[in-house]
Amino acid sequence: MTLQEQIQHKINNKTKPHDALGRLEEVALQIALIQETLTPDLVKPHIIVFAASHGIANEGVSAYPSEVTFQMVLNFLNGGAAINVFTRQNGIELTLVDAGVDHDFEPNEKLIDAKINHGTKSFLNQAAMSVVECQRAMEKGKEIVENIAKTGCNVIGFGEMGIGNTSSAAVIMSKILQIPLEDCVGKGTGVNPDQYQNKINILTESIINHSEISNDPIEVLQTFGGFEIAMMCSAFLVAAEEKMVLMVDGFIASAAFLCAFKINPKVKDFAVFCHQSEEKGHAYLLKYLEVKPLLSLDMRLGEGTGCAVAYPLLKSAVAFFNEMASFESAGVSDK
Repeated sequence: MTLQEQIQHKINNKTKPHDALGRLEEVALQIALIQETLTPDLVKPHIIVFAASHGIANEGVSAYPSEVTFQMVLNFLNGGAAINVFTRQNGIELTLVDAGVDHDFEPNEKLIDAKINHGTKSFLNQAAMSVVECQRAMEKGKEIVENIAKTGCNVIGFGEMGIGNTSSAAVIMSKILQIPLEDCVGKGTGVNPDQYQNKINILTESIINHSEISNDPIEVLQTFGGFEIAMMCSAFLVAAEEKMVLMVDGFIASAAFLCAFKINPKVKDFAVFCHQSEEKGHAYLLKYLEVKPLLSLDMRLGEGTGCAVAYPLLKSAVAFFNEMASFESAGVSDK
């Protein structure tokens, strides 16, 4: 038997009806395949939150001012945000990264200084970042994940913080998939109808102003991305190379994942999509990737919160696979 057949045989012979544990069986199969073992284990779970400021936020595409980005990073550092609560609850290590926030933070052992610049430029009339800045961001994402992999971590999720980054994600998705912007743009931080229409107008004009660029993921990232999205893209790729289980969060993380997927489609084999965000484009994006999210809780916070909330389900999948009796060992009659 192939390894996949052995894993499936082990799942099928647990003391339960066939497929009775539903999606948990699929997750157990996937994790065992990623780790190439009949005894998988989740070691040193980790979530990285990449934070960066976006020039496009100054065009009025968000309900919140751009300074909320650095204020929320301070909140993360003080342990007061949702991601702090959920990672503490579930025993997940949290790493915070200044990917390019428009603020100079005091040195802090809880914060990795990977600042590329004090935020991107507004992509309304110019590229968000230079070619060199995009390269540096992707190199930093790679370096950070490699260092975490050296600790023995084999399950990792990525979150983000950046006012304006739903705009960035929506344009990335629209440009790469060559679909109407209206299918991709949602409320973000909770804009009202007038602000939403302004957001559509600004982003439409941005795409027209950069009509010469292709749908190459690196070129799209450089033109419309954020430093945190570029870092996440390379982080996904490197984590897959390290054979880690990847926990994919919501809309912005999935836009970064889309870029990674276009660079190397094999990254999908390592990815567990933790939840379906309430952001409009996310359902479309998950459908395009042909993946099923574990949860649908109408969440749209970001920060990696979907990963943190879904992680106990990964633990449950591994636990039943390793610990549940087989029909033979339990002396239970199979059908």
